[in-house]
Amino acid sequence: MRGEAPEPRRLSRALSFLDGSGVPEEALHLVLGYVDDPRDREAASLACRRWHRIDALTRKHVTVPFCYAVSPARLLARFPHLESLAVKGKPRAAMFGLIPDDWGAYARPWVAELAAPLECLKALHLRRMVVTDDDLEALVRARGHMLQELKLDKCSGFSTDALRLVARSCRSLRTLFLEECSITDNGTEWLHDLAANNPVLVTLNFYLTYLRVVPADLELLARNCKSLISLKISDCDLSDLIGFFQIATSLEEFAGAEISEQGEFTKYADVKLPSKLCSFGLTFMGTNEMHIIFPFSAVLKKLDLQYTFLTTEDHCQLIAKCPNLLVLAVRNVIGDRGLGIVADTCKKLQRLRIERGDDDPGMQEEEGGVSQVGLTAVAVGCRELENIAAYVSDITNGALESIGTFCKNLYDFRIVLLDKQERITDLPLDNGVRALLRGCTKLRRFALYLRPGGLSDLGLSYIGQHSGTIQYMLLGNLGETDGGLISFAAGCRNLLKLELRSCCFSERALALAMLQMPSLRYVWVQGYRASQTGCDLMLMARPFWNIEFTPPCTENAGQLMEDGQPCIDRHAQVLAYCSLTGKRLDYPQYVVPLHPA
Repeated sequence: MRGEAPEPRRLSRALSFLDGSGVPEEALHLVLGYVDDPRDREAASLACRRWHRIDALTRKHVTVPFCYAVSPARLLARFPHLESLAVKGKPRAAMFGLIPDDWGAYARPWVAELAAPLECLKALHLRRMVVTDDDLEALVRARGHMLQELKLDKCSGFSTDALRLVARSCRSLRTLFLEECSITDNGTEWLHDLAANNPVLVTLNFYLTYLRVVPADLELLARNCKSLISLKISDCDLSDLIGFFQIATSLEEFAGAEISEQGEFTKYADVKLPSKLCSFGLTFMGTNEMHIIFPFSAVLKKLDLQYTFLTTEDHCQLIAKCPNLLVLAVRNVIGDRGLGIVADTCKKLQRLRIERGDDDPGMQEEEGGVSQVGLTAVAVGCRELENIAAYVSDITNGALESIGTFCKNLYDFRIVLLDKQERITDLPLDNGVRALLRGCTKLRRFALYLRPGGLSDLGLSYIGQHSGTIQYMLLGNLGETDGGLISFAAGCRNLLKLELRSCCFSERALALAMLQMPSLRYVWVQGYRASQTGCDLMLMARPFWNIEFTPPCTENAGQLMEDGQPCIDRHAQVLAYCSLTGKRLDYPQYVVPLHPA
């Protein structure tokens, strides 16, 4: 019929656009140039071969989530014009001393094979990798003339000699990030050379590195780098930085200096911080030094009090003067009373981190630490929260329900239940976890580390059922039987990365559970009913799937628990991950590659 004729033409035009044939090449290049989100990029590249090719030519940044998932050569062939590259190495457990130093994650192949061929590379970010002086020398030789950003995050293996070479050769460097790196200190010349040769430096971070600091070098840095807005340093007495603060008028973020003599009013009386400062953190600050922060506390957006000697009352007094905080990092010495002040004062708060503080002398928690009382107050009072990470002494279903009810913007939630109190008010937390996951529909990262009895098999199944948007998950001391793990896995359709610790599951159940999670790309497990050979783990073997097994200590072989089950050995580890490169060749002797053999 004549009235139906236009319909095929509309369909034809739609198909013409979808396969890209009706869109000029230049237009596609321009459009994809505005698409930065990697998920959107991936979706576009799957539309057709033409879009796949244009995505390859126009992609500016790639993050490799695990350094053994793909080879440098394959990455280069796929994305030859990258301007920015991030590579992640060792499992997160390395940050807690659970992965030996010689485990692997060497930066050498990435630098050797990509530094020269990636002619557009301006930014490199390596995380938890072994980086040598030779690696940095090769990087500088190939890309030093145009390198703008170098981030070495929690890396090890290099020295200040290599940093000096970077400082002398990379004169376009805008960001140098070295936080929590293990660096051999061969002198302070690297900082002097950086100050003398890099006039465009914007961000310098060598926080928690134990590198020595000469105050005169920081003053030279402030004079030459007028664009410097962020500086985080290792330990240096605050009184030695008076001259630096007077010169660094553009500084907006500072952290790392220490108060070496608590109670010395005159020593720190002349410290005047830059007027634009809105992010601040001092080491070893006590009650008598809080006055340093008071003049600009009302404009602070970020405050780090993790390494101070402040009491619960000090936290209350200081935070009450900071109504515009977006980010707050503290220890659990803040207590429920301090969190009550946070809830009443910091209505714009987006990120809250509460670390444990009872590992260091003089930093023990007061007034019972943080419990469901403080968490509930924060959930009700700070409704813009996007990220919560906390060590708690007690927790209830009601507190978790409150977070699910009021924190609708939450995308990252992590709770660790400490084992100091003999009795926890309200276990298991099944209903609270379900309410939180139902309410926080934007969650992407979820970590729950409890104690035996903290979550039943039913609670585990709730996590699976309501994990639709979650891509990363860490679970510790959860569940009761293998059945709980299988029920959990059946619901995890979109989970990409899973970490399990101190759980009661068998190897067979672990393997069968992994097969039920279709999107899973990476799993790390420690503390389960491990065998000496890991033979049951082979049940999860499939193409492009690497399985590495670290056997339990031999002295625990054959031991049984009270219920007759094999002993849960905390030293046995399983790492399984999707890989396009096959078996890695640099694994240490204590790691057994099960698949591919």
